[in-house]
Amino acid sequence: MSSGQGFQKRSSQADSVVQLSEQGGVRVLHLGGSNVQSAMRLAAPLELELAYTQCMMGFMLFNSKPENILMIGLGGGSLAKFIYHRLPKIKTTAIEINPEVVSAARNYFFLPADDQRLQVIIAEGGEYVAGHPRFADVLMVDGFDDCRQVSSLCSQDFYNRAREALKRNGVLVVNLLSRDKGFRDYISRVEEAFTGRVATLMVEVHGNLIVFAFKHSPGKRVWEDLQSRAAELEAELGLPFTKFVKKLHQSNSF
Repeated sequence: MSSGQGFQKRSSQADSVVQLSEQGGVRVLHLGGSNVQSAMRLAAPLELELAYTQCMMGFMLFNSKPENILMIGLGGGSLAKFIYHRLPKIKTTAIEINPEVVSAARNYFFLPADDQRLQVIIAEGGEYVAGHPRFADVLMVDGFDDCRQVSSLCSQDFYNRAREALKRNGVLVVNLLSRDKGFRDYISRVEEAFTGRVATLMVEVHGNLIVFAFKHSPGKRVWEDLQSRAAELEAELGLPFTKFVKKLHQSNSF
């Protein structure tokens, strides 16, 4: 595959171009610009290459046995693929507005075909969330067009609907860019929708920040047991959960 191969986007959202590039053994998906949307190391295609995708898995510190995960924004399918292969008891539904993104994920990033544990649906994420109350144990939102948050996925109405889309002990996971001008507004909207039950995990300064919001409080014991749970998850999945806990304690007062 040649570097910079492009696909014309057919969806109505931003009329961007889906492009692929490779460097140093890493295949990268770009959407509407040079910003990296997804990455896969060719020597380890089933692992999570980007730090922010690893941090988004931090939801398992609070809900380690979800049955259903709803993803808004597919990208190269790194998270969907990781969960499919490493957590076979979970059913994942991924919503992606752009059919060319789905094609790239399947053809170039080894995203598995749909089956009983994975379903990829071409739809607008906000509309899907609004139409599926009490649907998921975990709702993961990663909605960008180049460096911009997709407006329909960061409004107050969307976050209100996101809360309703979760089951009783559900967790919302949102990937934000801390350098985005609307960054503080997005967090405030999540806090309003979830009545302040929010924790943040900074991936890197002036870079990605992951927001975890809880439909109901996880409880004092969950917070107290984070370290032991992190050690177990780290051994099971090979992700730096103990590092996630340290960052959570640095960013939040529980």
